Amino acid sequence: MIDAAIIGLGWWGRHLVESVQGSSERIRFVRAADLAPEPAQEFAGRHGLRLSADYADALADPHVEAVVLTTPHAGHAEQAIRAAEAGKHVFVEKPLALSGGDAARIVAACEKAGVVLGVGHERRFEPALIEIKRMIAAGELGTIMHAEANFSHDSLASLDAGNWRLAPEHAPAAGMTAMGVHLTDSLIDMLGQVDHLYAETAKQAMAAPGGDVVSVLLKLRSGATAFVTSILKTPFFMRLHVFGSDAWVEARDRVRPEAEGLVDFTVCRAGGDPETRQIQAIDAARANLEAFAAAASGDAPYPIPAGEMIHNVAILEAICASAESGRPARVAAS
Repeated sequence: MIDAAIIGLGWWGRHLVESVQGSSERIRFVRAADLAPEPAQEFAGRHGLRLSADYADALADPHVEAVVLTTPHAGHAEQAIRAAEAGKHVFVEKPLALSGGDAARIVAACEKAGVVLGVGHERRFEPALIEIKRMIAAGELGTIMHAEANFSHDSLASLDAGNWRLAPEHAPAAGMTAMGVHLTDSLIDMLGQVDHLYAETAKQAMAAPGGDVVSVLLKLRSGATAFVTSILKTPFFMRLHVFGSDAWVEARDRVRPEAEGLVDFTVCRAGGDPETRQIQAIDAARANLEAFAAAASGDAPYPIPAGEMIHNVAILEAICASAESGRPARVAAS
């Protein structure tokens, strides 16, 4: 059992606590830190968390073996490196960082300190996406031609334009940091690295400084293409579709992932008709935290390679550069 501190008790930090507290045999939260502790006192007390406003308190606590960062994105690099230097395993909510250089610094600090680094890409643990990855690896789709992915919702649509989740310094390129990085992580996991891309953002219905729509055309190093979209003001929609020369496969979520609903899973093989079945989603955030805790305990390696963590941030950085310049951008090798 790993004893952890949650840093940041906003809505997602609270969700992570509730996903494992009192029910996981791998990880439990014993401490919390939040810059505004007063509104979190009732929650912390209910879940048995020692609460303070100072991150340093958690790093100095000898009972804390790991920290989970659910903090504004621009602070991730500094906070993660401080955790590693304090000898704490560190799990960073996505995005790991906002530049490939900062992501590499986090990885290097964790490797130097001998601590485990985890990142909040829980979609890798979804059974439907695991099955798509298996089909690709087994050659069941033939040569991979193209992939399309969309993760959109309106959960952030009511936020004030000054909220950090919409601020350009924390959330560049519209919904990329909130949703899109999950899609690019899935592409890396299944199809490998991205070579170059072209991104466009639009501001249609919200006052968000970075826009409310982002669309990205990507060219993978395998030769395949991909298209990724995230929209910040539309009813929930999540879809991943991979086209091969012999078959295509689509996973389409009926409800948000944390609701653990059904996923419509459709396969169409050459000469046949589309066949759809349902796959039950799981609490993938919990599965990710438990995989992190298992690695921190020395029981299994963490399943997301560090190089892929860095590459996904490099993709995010290239998307931001392309959206700003209006020109294609090459993704830095990692």
